[in-house]
Amino acid sequence: MGTSTGTTGTFLKKKSEQVLDGSDIMELVENEEVFSNFVDHKFKELDKDSDGQLSVKELQPAVADIGAALGLPAQGSSPDSDHIYSEVLNEFTHGKQERVSKTEFKEVLSDFLLGMAAGLKRDPIVILRIDGEDLLEFSNGPSYEAEMVSIFSQIGSDDASLRDCIIKALEKLTVDQGMPPSSDSWVMSNVVEQALVSWDGNDQEKPISQETFLEEFKKVAERVAQNLKEQPVIVAHSENTFDGSGIKRLLSNKFELDKSLNTAIENVPKDRNGKISKEYLRVVLDLVASSADLPPIGAVDQIDKVVADVFNMINADDGKVVKEDEFKKLLTDILGSIMLQLEGNSISVSSNSVVHEPLASSSLHLQPSS
Repeated sequence: MGTSTGTTGTFLKKKSEQVLDGSDIMELVENEEVFSNFVDHKFKELDKDSDGQLSVKELQPAVADIGAALGLPAQGSSPDSDHIYSEVLNEFTHGKQERVSKTEFKEVLSDFLLGMAAGLKRDPIVILRIDGEDLLEFSNGPSYEAEMVSIFSQIGSDDASLRDCIIKALEKLTVDQGMPPSSDSWVMSNVVEQALVSWDGNDQEKPISQETFLEEFKKVAERVAQNLKEQPVIVAHSENTFDGSGIKRLLSNKFELDKSLNTAIENVPKDRNGKISKEYLRVVLDLVASSADLPPIGAVDQIDKVVADVFNMINADDGKVVKEDEFKKLLTDILGSIMLQLEGNSISVSSNSVVHEPLASSSLHLQPSS
């Protein structure tokens, strides 16, 4: 992927970043000869029983490859990325089909990759190599004291040991300060706990003053930085701002809106009069979420809260059955209300996932294997 030494966001300072912006994926898909060749190779590789069809089981490795190409954490390690994996698989099998032909494989792969490229163009994933330099810079820099005093006041130290306070404070540091997410178990055991083992601040009888905390935290941070220098951590970092603009775009394009709603409603159960229960509004909203630049339900707490407020406001949870037209109108009203809430108060979310697989320096893991 193209590296960037520019200023794509405040955290991009050094040469150790790569920005996944979808341009390499576009190149692959748009070059008909290369893409067809790639599909042939990939299909042959996956079609273990050579019957010209892929079963769901044979598709699994392709889905894992797509995830790896995106810099996603391995399947099973993060609920956010697992959601993407299951969506890809559903795309291939249309949710019910058991086997996929080469033509279908090529079509879906092309659609999916182009969608992925568009998503990455909108919200690039930045691959950061965290090697301790930024953390050292932060702990010896001008903003260290003010930021750590603020963190110390948030974590409260009444009955916590100094060690606990330091662990909590490390959790509050971000990639901006050069700290990989310590919620990751590998980072916790290999970077944080290793640093605490060699730290000698174990006189924990005395009450923890702010001064003691600042002094001892710096010692631990320097050891953490040393561990990161020896074993750098690769983090996939993305930032999203949900401001309602994606919903506005969808609502202003009647054709696109109808298409999204019709596709989403297709598989929803209807009674013998063709009416739909309002309890399926959330399911359908989740299906149109990506067209409206919204995250899947359950992925972002603040957005879930906005959705819950809107549902309360328009009595969407009363379980009544309504005609299809009315169902669509309700859904359009829900989208409109979510849009207004986000326009008035946008929600920004950044996510950091430790990438445990080494990222290939070539463009995409999706290249055909020779």
